[in-house]
Amino acid sequence: MNNLVVFPIIVPLLTGIFLFFLRKRIFLQKLISAAALSAVIIISAFLVHDVSVNGIQTLNMGGWEVPFGITLVADMMAALLVLTASIVSLACLLYAFSTSGEREKFYVYPFILLLVCGVNGSFLTGDIFNLFVFFECMLLASYVLLSLGGEKAQLRESIKYILVNVMSSMLFVAAVGYLYSVTGTLNMAHLSERVAEVGQSGILTTVSLLFLIVFGLKAALFLYFWLRGSYSATPPAVAALFAALLTKVGIYCIFRVFTLIFYHEPEITHTVMLWMAVLTMILGAIGAIAYWDIKKILAYNVIVSVGFIVFGAAVATSTSLSGALYYLIHDMVAKGLIFILGGAMISIAGTRKLREISGLIRYHPMLGWLFFLAALALAGVPPLSGFVGKVMVLQGGVDAEMYGIVAVGLLTSLLVLYSVIKIFLHGFWGETILSEEEEHSTGKGVLIPGVALAAILIIMGIGADSVFVYIDQAVEVLMNPKLYIDAVFRP
Repeated sequence: MNNLVVFPIIVPLLTGIFLFFLRKRIFLQKLISAAALSAVIIISAFLVHDVSVNGIQTLNMGGWEVPFGITLVADMMAALLVLTASIVSLACLLYAFSTSGEREKFYVYPFILLLVCGVNGSFLTGDIFNLFVFFECMLLASYVLLSLGGEKAQLRESIKYILVNVMSSMLFVAAVGYLYSVTGTLNMAHLSERVAEVGQSGILTTVSLLFLIVFGLKAALFLYFWLRGSYSATPPAVAALFAALLTKVGIYCIFRVFTLIFYHEPEITHTVMLWMAVLTMILGAIGAIAYWDIKKILAYNVIVSVGFIVFGAAVATSTSLSGALYYLIHDMVAKGLIFILGGAMISIAGTRKLREISGLIRYHPMLGWLFFLAALALAGVPPLSGFVGKVMVLQGGVDAEMYGIVAVGLLTSLLVLYSVIKIFLHGFWGETILSEEEEHSTGKGVLIPGVALAAILIIMGIGADSVFVYIDQAVEVLMNPKLYIDAVFRP
């Protein structure tokens, strides 16, 4: 057992609670929250190294033996996602320092930390009911962050977002209850053993499809109707945080549950997952090219990437899973970056309507070229990080002879490139409409987090071989559930 596993959860949790007592000490809130997330990054990096050298790390909370207590499990996939989430969260937090305005007085920084706590806990828990608990921690924080400010659009989208998530949480609890009634356990490793022993019967396959609906709602997989409005109504830094993290937790759950527990009937579960992914890519791409609203274009790009990653998970070969996991990590960074940059464009121009923005590159060349780099990374242009993962997912589809779906993946990638280049060309080139004095903000708060995330995209692309040392370790566990089970049950 390794106590290091709990720190990415407990550090943001305790720090967030402490910050509630510092409502009027805004500078101190900023300092402490940045220090806490920096500490989580360092701890997560040590955890990745520990898992790489010593194998999967576990911690039985309260000293209860498996499977009776709550177990935290850090395999390589969970550790990599915790590290990535922590880095992106710090970048979004730094951007929030210059854009939160009056929201700073209403606990925006404590709720960001509580959201990070829920995200990291979802990645690290080895208990499926505890996964629900961390989901709710994340969602409760997101409800507040979405509604802070009290604007009409925020309140309208908050109601929709809350209703959808309350319904999906109800389905989540029902699915967990059905699963427990059949297997008699909630520990994921023990569930994997029990399902393998009894066989994935009709009732268990039905339960697995219920989980797919739940995680599909959380990840915006086909059931994405709530995402466009919710992400468009949030403040820029919060939108970046949501785009980078929230749907990715749902995707992680699909990876975990359908490689560890429900992998026995892929002709049913994975086929449904595959077609949901295809429809998500197609409909998301249509939305991305249809709008001239920056926030809506970027929101639909989130949807496209969800479909593409789940396509890799549905093919379920070592190549496609490696590509999908790599692309998932890339997408967390890339979506955080492009939403930060898009938010900066809107704050400078004072509008999100693309037809009313022009010539920003004259006074903001760094912002413009960072956006161009992020656009190329999203579309998978070499040598940036999106290229390697996209090629491996498509290669997995070719190996499985899914040529039509591979063609859809390529076409939607081109449409993604078109949609974000449209923002770049219309927003940064052309006649400069606003003088520096007429601009609504300076956009300077974007430089540090923007440059940091852009550097990660470049490093991941150029140094892909080094990243795949860890990706391969993660995929080995996904392809062989016994490694996970043995690690959880070892003394």
